[in-house]
Order: sequence, then structure tokens, then C-alpha cells
Amino acid sequence: MYLHPMTKGGASLLAATFRSIGIDARILPPSDPATMEFGNMYSSGEECLPEKITLGDYIKITESENFDPDNTIFLLPTANGPCRFGQYVHLLKNILKKRGMENIRIISPSSQDGYSEIPGVSLPFFRTAWIGLVAADILRKMLLKTRPYENNDGDTERVYNDGLDSLEKILEEPHIRFGKRIQNVREELIGLRNRFRAVDADYVKDKPLIGVLGEIFCRLNTFANEDMIKVLEKHGAETWIADVGEWIFFTDWIRTNTMIRRGESFSGKRTLAKLKNYLMKKDEHVLLEPFHEDFTGYEEPPDPETVVKLGRPYLPAEGALGEMSLSIGQSLYLHNKGVDGIVDISPFSCMNGIVSEAIYPSISKDYDNMPCRVFYYDGINADLDRDIGIYMELVKGYKSQKRVERIYPPQFK
Repeated sequence: MYLHPMTKGGASLLAATFRSIGIDARILPPSDPATMEFGNMYSSGEECLPEKITLGDYIKITESENFDPDNTIFLLPTANGPCRFGQYVHLLKNILKKRGMENIRIISPSSQDGYSEIPGVSLPFFRTAWIGLVAADILRKMLLKTRPYENNDGDTERVYNDGLDSLEKILEEPHIRFGKRIQNVREELIGLRNRFRAVDADYVKDKPLIGVLGEIFCRLNTFANEDMIKVLEKHGAETWIADVGEWIFFTDWIRTNTMIRRGESFSGKRTLAKLKNYLMKKDEHVLLEPFHEDFTGYEEPPDPETVVKLGRPYLPAEGALGEMSLSIGQSLYLHNKGVDGIVDISPFSCMNGIVSEAIYPSISKDYDNMPCRVFYYDGINADLDRDIGIYMELVKGYKSQKRVERIYPPQFK
């Protein structure tokens, strides 16, 4: 089974979870120029960049030596709503058929049921996959809050990569009770927390903090966004990027609201959805609790409703049904946490980015002229240094006169 590494951490730990039930799962090799060559070859030009990258990487693996289509599964989630993400799987199936590889099985769980329908797997599997995703989000958060302050280049990233390797080993081990597994993950995270804390770093309070939002693939995939996070760090910024878990909770929120509108508030499906949400929050708390001090000032929203409520005056999520609702609400949430600017990373021609870009000027005007900038990506290298340099000048001006001050963890001077 091949998984696309939209984000290396989450995909690696999900692959490890599949290995725990006997499936030889691995992430696809890193994207490269051949990725775009295949993606462009099999697309019309109307597709967004994430679709081209995803398509190109899956086609690229079929060209590898000893590839066996009869014994291969591709995992490619999908979604309903306005995003073209819902069409990825159909295009891939058509292309594989034309290439004589229709024997490749494609598993495509949907956001419509909260990605809970994968044939033949159990509740412990889903809870294990979920804690892997939470652990990956925690490691990324620790990476991004530590790396901008390190004194020796590479120290923080080394801890991060070691952490992914050790967590893979824990999650891929078969025949482990879930209670024992989550405890093992928690203990490993505590050890990694201590290693992050031990990184030689100079925590000073003069760095601007940038909230990174936008389309989930582009903001998390370094190939798609040309390593935008490191470019921002090079220009003196620290970044706070929205988690993958945010999207999972939001899809559950959409599903729940759909049930309520259909008069299914007391249905069996609604009860199961509430149970699922309860277990997810419980497991998340177990893993996050040891990081309470480290994430002081970096607390994520407690639930999707918090984000949706903030954004509702600008864009009602009940009607938008897409990531633009999260981007708008999160920009306001992050403003209230004291960030110094918002960067929205979106694919060129993405509806989510276009709608958000139309609303950001109003948000900026209403919230102390906070700089909000959309960066679009289409696979053609852009002059990021120039554009980010201009943006950072706006950030510095805002930082000097903003009214909401951020709260810092204890290690900051």
C-alpha cells in the first residue's frame, strides 16, 4: 500500500499503523521534477497543483523497477464540497485504466463520514491512526517553535526526524492493546519533548510570529510550497501552522451539522459521531497534556465551533463547506493569540484561496491592519525572497503598534 506524503510526519505514522495490521504500507518517494512531468502529462492544465503532484507521484511509482500492479493498493482519500479534491481519485482511476493498470486497487475514504470507512479495519486501528496523526502534529509544532531559535543549524530537525522514526516503531508493532500503545506513544513523546527542550537555542521575544493557513496540501507539503516555512524563518519569522487534526475535527463538525439539519439529532449515526468525537478528544488530551508548558501561548482552538463562530460574520461555514471557513476563522483566532501576520498558502485558481483573499482585506481593516497575504502556487518557481521580504516589512510595522500581545512559554527571555 502506497500513501501520498502530503505531510511527511502524518503519512509516515499512518503507514506504520497499517503495518501493525499486516499491510506492507509505505509512503511514496519524495516529489521531484519527474513528479511534475507526469502530473502535467496526464492533466489538462485546469487542475490545481496538489492534484498534479498527487497524480504525478502515483504515476511515477508505477514506473519504478519491479512495480507489481496486481499486488498494489493506493490510498487516496477524497472529500465532498466545492474542492476539486473530490475528483482526484476519479482522474487517477481513469489514467491507470488507460495505462493497463486497472488491477491496482484504490482505497478512498471520504470526508463525508469523517474518513472512518476503510474496509476490514477496527476501532483500535482508527484510534491508533488518530494518535499517530496527533503525535505528528505535536512534533511539527515543537519543530516550528524551536527551530527559529536554535544556535546550531539542524539540531531541531534531527530531533524531529528521530522522533518520527521512533514513533513509527511503536505504531507498527502488531498485537498491542490500544491502552498500552497510547501509553508507549505518550512516553516517547515526553522523551522527545525533553530533547527539544535541550536543543541549544536562544529564545528571544523579538521574532514576529506568522500564522500559516490556507489549503491543507499546499501549506503542509514542502515541495508544493517551495519550503515556504523555512523561507519565512530565513527572514526572521517564527511560524504557527494549522494542524492536520483541525481538518479531521472540521469534517466531523460538518457531518454533525448536516445530521441536525436533516432532523437526525437523536439518530444512531449522531450517537456514533458523538462517541467518535469524544474518544478523539480524549486520546488527544492524553498526548497533549505533557506539553502544556511548552504550548503556553500556542494553544489550538478547543473545537471547530470556536473557529466557525469567529469567522461567521465574514463567511458562514454552514454555506461555504470548505477550508476557506477555517482560514477565515483561524485568522481571527490567531489574531487574538497575538500573531504578527497571516500567510495563506493556496494553489493557483483554488476556490478556497480566492474566497479567503476577497475577505482578508475586511479582516485586516477590522483587526488593527493585521497583514494578511495569500501566496499562490502553480508549480512554477516564484521569487519568494522578494515577496516575503516585502510582506515582512508590513509585519514589522504591525508588530510595533499592535494591541494584542502574545503570551510566551517560560523559556522565552
